[in-house]
Amino acid sequence: MSTSLPFISRVVGNHARDILALDRSRAQKVLAGINPHGPTRFAALGRGGRHGGGGGGTTKPPASDSTGVDVTDAGVTYTTSVGVGSPPFQYTLLIDTGSSNTWLGAQKKYVKTSTSHSTGNRVNVSYGSGQFSGTEYTDTVTLAPALVIEGQSIGVSSSAQGFDDVDGIIGIGPVDLTSGTVSNTDQVPTVVDNLFAQGTISQASIGIFYQPTTSDNQVNGELNFGGVDDSKITGDVNFVPITSTSPASHYWGIDQSISYGDSEVILNTTAGIVDTGTTLLLLATDAFQAYQRATGAKEDRETGLLTITEQQFDRLQSLFFNIGGVTYELTANAQIWPRSLNSTIGGEEGKIYLITADLGSPSGQGLDFIDGFGFLQRFYSVYDTGNSQVGLATTPFTDAETN
Repeated sequence: MSTSLPFISRVVGNHARDILALDRSRAQKVLAGINPHGPTRFAALGRGGRHGGGGGGTTKPPASDSTGVDVTDAGVTYTTSVGVGSPPFQYTLLIDTGSSNTWLGAQKKYVKTSTSHSTGNRVNVSYGSGQFSGTEYTDTVTLAPALVIEGQSIGVSSSAQGFDDVDGIIGIGPVDLTSGTVSNTDQVPTVVDNLFAQGTISQASIGIFYQPTTSDNQVNGELNFGGVDDSKITGDVNFVPITSTSPASHYWGIDQSISYGDSEVILNTTAGIVDTGTTLLLLATDAFQAYQRATGAKEDRETGLLTITEQQFDRLQSLFFNIGGVTYELTANAQIWPRSLNSTIGGEEGKIYLITADLGSPSGQGLDFIDGFGFLQRFYSVYDTGNSQVGLATTPFTDAETN
């Protein structure tokens, strides 16, 4: 028993250098995520630090001065229309897999209805480059006709910074991330928690499907609450446990190796994360350099991305990701930025830009790759909070010639 919710993908940065800077900023926050001097917030794609692994230890609730990796740092964001109240009023909310509170009122103000109940508790959530504070209410939240939540905790904004074109956030990370955000409350059940507890979905997991982006601000994805949408995949979903290597173990971290073509290994089996909030495919500096040598790509001075000629593209080999003994092929076509969107990143029409970029640190740091949006557009991904595992499957777009 599961239900899908469509969402819109939007490129936030208006230049490739902005996107690259945002991606690297997220990576550096992951690497800096363990703070020996105080509370730690682990918040990239919803791990919340519940898996100790690799000597990472036990993590604490979010704190106002703690490091965060969240939706406000993302080069690509996802929005959906959510109904709140009875009858429901519609709000445009950011879907954030890196935080867990749901709140609104940044732009469109909260409309109280018969199902609105104030708890009187204060809500404060600090993001990497934004902040929200307000009052907690419980209300009916309608994600879709078959996804209705009774008595969901929501924050109603009295102050919101860094959210200029949306009404708020729907947080779908783990419940751990709500600790310390609401006064007089230990933890606040998330929308996923309540959907599961109220019997609306049969398992506490989220599946994410993309149709590769060919235009900005398009409806090209679905969140599947409670299971896998079999109509979106072309093979089995293969699951792997969260890596034990820190700091990747505190996120949706996995172990993988990457080969260019049939034989050239550019990254031996190591730990990294799967992250929808990262736009590009980021590789540790040594692996990135090996990829650049193999492809013959040059750095484009204008965008900062790698670029190749048409002749080099004709010879471009697939990247092969070995994850849990299963190989996933990222074709040559999947390795390039959509040419129809070149202008959105300050690029030249018809030029070929690659989506692989330098993580900014050498391998062996416990975060040696980030499989971002560019990679995930070609696969169906599942984030199973109940079993601490990540799943991947091929889709009709894995081999598509879309770019």
